[in-house]
Amino acid sequence: MKDLVAKINAEIETFKTESEALAEKGVKAAGARARKSSLEIEKLLKEFRKVSIEESKK
Repeated sequence: MKDLVAKINAEIETFKTESEALAEKGVKAAGARARKSSLEIEKLLKEFRKVSIEESKK
């Protein structure tokens, strides 16, 4: 579970960095990387939800 949370936090940091590069500097490639990162965050959060539910049943 701790590993999963660390992955989520790392991906959120990546998203922050890329979205700021897009918004502030207008780097178009950063937009694509931010979108990719947002999809990865979505997958990780779904996995977290599954693990969290399993842990609460114990």
